[in-house]
This record gives sequence, C-alpha cells and structure tokens, in this order.
Amino acid sequence: MADVAAHITGTVWKILVEVGQRVAAGDTLVILESMKMEMPVETEGAGVVRELRCREAQSVNEGDVLVVVELE
Repeated sequence: MADVAAHITGTVWKILVEVGQRVAAGDTLVILESMKMEMPVETEGAGVVRELRCREAQSVNEGDVLVVVELE
C-alpha cells in the first residue's frame, strides 16, 4: 500500500478517482487549490485506489494522506 499525501497546505478542489479504480504511475488523483493555483497530486506507482481520505472542499495540511493506493 502507498499513501499519497498532500505536498502543500490547501483545499481539495477536485477528486479525479474513486475507490476500486486502476491508476497508472504519474496519474493525477486529486487537485489541490492554494492561493488560487491548482496543484495536481499524482501517484508514484501503478495500482488500485483502495481508500479516499479526503473530500472536495476539505482543507488539508502538507503531509495529510489523501488517497491510499495498493501498488501492483
């Protein structure tokens, strides 16, 4: 399992995946908004989304786990 964490403090603008979805390395999972800039949060490896730990419009801090991916 791999925890995909926020790399900045901001707000979850959009969630692009759902539980059970297959993702490839480099896919954008979540888009964060901070200071009117959109910042993609990507997965480092291919796998399956097992858990979403955030919701749209939620405030998050740097290091908060947003998505859990089971790597292949």
